[in-house]
Amino acid sequence: MYWLSLIILIPYLYIILRIWKALKGILPFSGNRVPRLFISVIAACRDEEGRLPGLLSDLLAQDYDRDLFEVIIVDDNSTDSTVQVARSFKGLKNIMVLGNRGKGKKQALRTGAEASRGAFLVTADADCRFGRNWLKTIASFVEHENPVMSINPVIIKAGRGFFNSFQELEFLSLQGITAGTAALGNPVMCNGANLGVSRDAWLRNSDRLHDEIASGDDIFLLHSLKAEKAGSILWLESADAAAETPGSADPVSFLRQRGRWISKAGYYSDRCTRLLAFVTLVTVVTQFLLFIGGFINPALFKVFAVYTLIKSIPDFLILHNTAARYGKIELMRWFIPSQLLYPLYVLSLIPFSFRRAEWQA
Repeated sequence: MYWLSLIILIPYLYIILRIWKALKGILPFSGNRVPRLFISVIAACRDEEGRLPGLLSDLLAQDYDRDLFEVIIVDDNSTDSTVQVARSFKGLKNIMVLGNRGKGKKQALRTGAEASRGAFLVTADADCRFGRNWLKTIASFVEHENPVMSINPVIIKAGRGFFNSFQELEFLSLQGITAGTAALGNPVMCNGANLGVSRDAWLRNSDRLHDEIASGDDIFLLHSLKAEKAGSILWLESADAAAETPGSADPVSFLRQRGRWISKAGYYSDRCTRLLAFVTLVTVVTQFLLFIGGFINPALFKVFAVYTLIKSIPDFLILHNTAARYGKIELMRWFIPSQLLYPLYVLSLIPFSFRRAEWQA
């Protein structure tokens, strides 16, 4: 059993260490010229009257020529005053408020993309906050690298305590995987809360987003662009380009959100994404079974300890690298308890993954 468990670990160690090596080679982007790219910022909103003013205030404060970007707010059948808040916001003259021509986030984004004037689109969520150099950094990166998709950082800002630290660490691990696989030239994840894409590419692939399920506009677009091989898909390494989003309020809402994310895994067409998900699941399930088996055969507790220690090494390397890049190194004090909880967390997502995905405003 000892050697079998170590053999199961080999694919995981190989993949994660390759990603970590790629992460080490990522350098922060710094544009050295004033960009002139016209950008269309699109935010699909449903019942966001309380959060939308924060997003609009950040867009108003952008250190980027107002004539070089437009803001498109697409309301998806809100029952509150989202539309009124958007239309009455003062200072943003380059804003367009539209009603969704259909229903759901994907159709709302489609409505915004079709009405946009920019050659490059950037999608944002209403609950995200951005620094004043956000658009300027993205525009400079796109002009310099000419990607078909710019995968931009998203950072969770949660409160104190173990639960909030756990979700921040978990999200940082996803950011590390996102950045590392993109650096390897084979991205497996992205986040629509802060995502840039060529308008032509978005419209060309907008019918491949699986409208039959509510979520996944970002990941399905990524997979479609990878299959199309129409251009480069790049990670933008810059704190100025990052979005900051609040964490989940409680463990149940956290599990529901993650359950929605993995519920669409059966629709993934990208082989590398499916392989990484499968290897990770097998690795974590084996870890959990070793722990449970220890109550039947105490000798398995030793195997569990060795297995967990070996698995933790590449996990630590990726998390430490990512946490350091975004000023979150203090979270690493929660690494060991988070590692011990992680197998139970992954298995607890299984019931939530069978729920029908709904877009959460």
